[in-house]
Amino acid sequence: MRKLWLIILAGVVVAGGAALAARQIRPPKPNMVSVAPDLVPVVAGTGVCHDVPIYRRGVGTVIAYNNVIVRSQITGQLIKIAFTQGQTVKKGDLLAEIDPRPYQAQLDQAIANRDRDQAQVNNAQANLNRYVPLAKNGWASTQLVDTTKAQLAQLQAMVKSDEGVIEQAKTNLSYTQLTSPIDGVTGLRQVDIGNIIHPTDTAGLVDVTQIQPISLLFSLPQTDFVEINREMAKGPLKVLAYSQDDKTQLDEGKLDLLDNQIVQTTGTIKLRASFPNAKRMLWPGELINARLFLETRHNGLTIAASAIQQGPHGPFVWMIGADETVTTRPVRVAEISDGSALIDSGLQANEKIVVDGQYRLQPGTRVQELQGSAAQEADLQNSVEQEIP
Repeated sequence: MRKLWLIILAGVVVAGGAALAARQIRPPKPNMVSVAPDLVPVVAGTGVCHDVPIYRRGVGTVIAYNNVIVRSQITGQLIKIAFTQGQTVKKGDLLAEIDPRPYQAQLDQAIANRDRDQAQVNNAQANLNRYVPLAKNGWASTQLVDTTKAQLAQLQAMVKSDEGVIEQAKTNLSYTQLTSPIDGVTGLRQVDIGNIIHPTDTAGLVDVTQIQPISLLFSLPQTDFVEINREMAKGPLKVLAYSQDDKTQLDEGKLDLLDNQIVQTTGTIKLRASFPNAKRMLWPGELINARLFLETRHNGLTIAASAIQQGPHGPFVWMIGADETVTTRPVRVAEISDGSALIDSGLQANEKIVVDGQYRLQPGTRVQELQGSAAQEADLQNSVEQEIP
């Protein structure tokens, strides 16, 4: 039995040795990059100098420039609807009509009363014209002349009152035509034809919203206030509206105003911008990203944002020396946007830095730069590691 166990053990050792030898002589994969054991593979890069636009970014809500609820000024039956829901309308366009017959009757009655009183005025004027010469010759009393003058003045006042009633009746008759007060887009109709509409109806007939131009209300940190205020003094500032994914530019407008106070609870300041919205890419209530353009940094130095590391003393980068060893160097970052970091100080254009692979580095570590497809694969691997917690 013991001999049997020794034979089995010898067979296992021989098989294991053969497998180990096979692994040692297996050729490397064609896409793998061989790296010396004492070198750390990294992706290197250098800074680029070019004109860099400086933006301040915030999130805002699109707000209609004007928003009007069309309400009736009188009570009556709705006999005509002259618009389609969602239709673009101009100022003065007919939206609906209320039965005008009761108000036309009131106008006719007011005109008749005015004509009657005007006839009495004419009669009183004629009497006064007769009494005045008679009174000069003593054939009419002064009291009769004064009484006629008073009657004439009273009748003239009645005519003026009638004119006021006529104007009121004309105004009420004009209210039977419900028109758009602004250029805009109609919303959902709140009253159907045949119903009685009242001035007290909360929802009114329809909501008309002006979207060309349109405004945007967004917020920025209060630390940007001084810089924004200084640039506004030089002229209008440009504002770009981007979609929520920050990939599609929706429109370009200008900054209208800074709010007159800072929101202390959030430490932010509100800003309002206006956009022509010619393509109607902005819609009231839409949440978008805003980019406030401040200035263009001429010959600014930018590097890949992934090269920026954070340490106990602030941001720094790993520098690659001539002997392929790395050291840290603090830098001052102006801003980071669209995958690039704008450097204020601490770095020169032609200096070589580590863009990817910093997690294994220590000061003095020797590195090997990955090139071509190997560098792209390293970037991809690191991006996957950043996405997966």
